[in-house]
Amino acid sequence: MDDYRGIADRIAADITGGRLRPGQRLPPQRVFARRRGIAPSTAGRVYAELVRRGLVVGEVGRGTFVRATAPDGQPGIALTEAAGAPLVNLELNYPSVPGQAELLAPALTSLLRPDALGQALRPAPAAGTPAAREAVAALLAGSGLRAGPERILFTGNARQAIAATLAALVRPGGRVGVEPLTYPLVKEIAARLGLVLVPLAADAEGPLPEAVAAAHRGAPLSALYLQPALHNPTSRTIGAGRLRELADCVHRLGTPVVEDRIWAFLDTGGTPPLAALAPGLVHLVDSLSKRVAPGLTVGFAVVPEDRVEAVARAVRSGGWSAGSFALEAAVRWLGDGTVDRLVAAKRQDARRRQRLVAEKLAGFAVRSDPAAYFAWWELPAPWRADTFTAAARKHGIAVTPGTAFCVDPSRTPDAVRLGLGSVSESRLARALETLAAVARGEAAGR
Repeated sequence: MDDYRGIADRIAADITGGRLRPGQRLPPQRVFARRRGIAPSTAGRVYAELVRRGLVVGEVGRGTFVRATAPDGQPGIALTEAAGAPLVNLELNYPSVPGQAELLAPALTSLLRPDALGQALRPAPAAGTPAAREAVAALLAGSGLRAGPERILFTGNARQAIAATLAALVRPGGRVGVEPLTYPLVKEIAARLGLVLVPLAADAEGPLPEAVAAAHRGAPLSALYLQPALHNPTSRTIGAGRLRELADCVHRLGTPVVEDRIWAFLDTGGTPPLAALAPGLVHLVDSLSKRVAPGLTVGFAVVPEDRVEAVARAVRSGGWSAGSFALEAAVRWLGDGTVDRLVAAKRQDARRRQRLVAEKLAGFAVRSDPAAYFAWWELPAPWRADTFTAAARKHGIAVTPGTAFCVDPSRTPDAVRLGLGSVSESRLARALETLAAVARGEAAGR
């Protein structure tokens, strides 16, 4: 019988229609069952279905609450923006610096000649072009990774590189170890591929090697997905000692790793990538989207020699190959120093924005790194992530609730992530001031 789905449909309609508001608490399951005249087990299935659809979130010891955002990360129908003002979007994180377009344009002049353009508009294989492989190998050498060009594959963006590597490594139903807070799109990729995400216990330094081993003993892990440098959302960077311990652990277990280095270009600490310590197991994923611009980008993966063809097949079968035009543009920007100049400018920009966070949110529990383009704000009581997200939206500010990053839905943090890179510094400063006032209860909307 699918009766529970019909009940879930009616509750979902109340949520999307605004009759149940963001942050509103649903009755305990036994009360819900009594009111509806259904069995407690059926009530449990209704609530589980609503969680699965991303409409509610359950919090241990506190209850089940209507989420502040829809499952796709867009504002729910019941939410409204501040009248007459454009939304200040601190969910997105696409850093750009003044003069960026002018800096990028000159390298494209030669690419617009008919002969060069004709070549650039042809399809590109997963292996890209020799020039692209050499350019990316040189880029990665600056981070301490000596990668042979033959190990480099290309995709349209980093998300596709993550999807391709996971698809090549893990069969449907396979287990992937991840940090307790992880990149939301990895949760989506896992759902599409039929993978099971296993949260690994961690401390302030990052995932615990003994937690990896314990999870593997419970049932073999097919792979790990980790963000060692400037972890999204907490900005934590794993130190060299813990990285060596993790490398030793995966060597003992023989477990492959997908290492996400998307934000690592901002880190000037010199910590080597995990791929440099375990090149036979680690699949390093990176892209130019944050370094350059999200609209014309290319993702790439450096994979172990014996995995190149398997990952290339996944890229081809997913239709995830990079475009030749993007590859040609990337080669030019990497070769003429444009990427280096943009990286230097964005490092300075991120530090200025972090100083704004430190100033405007002084006294609050904010975890971040001076080099990062995001901050993790552990909210003061009695705020919860979803109710604060809804209150911020009423003031025209979009933030990401901690539930978006949480792998275990029963352990939802009372925190939000602030993306700092997609609005001007002046708008960011005003938004931070408003959010601080909301958190202190000084602004209407609580």
